[in-house]
Amino acid sequence: MPLVLLLIICIVIVLIIAAAFGFAVSKGYEYKHTVDPLPDETLDDNENNQKADT
Repeated sequence: MPLVLLLIICIVIVLIIAAAFGFAVSKGYEYKHTVDPLPDETLDDNENNQKADT
């Protein structure tokens, strides 16, 4: 009987870990990633021209 109880406890622990893993993966896929917009090329050209003038 103790062996059956140990097996049941192990299975419950594995199921809890699998559920936690699934929850973490699910939350990761729900996360909305954002990307900063690229700076204007005209702004970049102006900075390069000012550095060249000095």
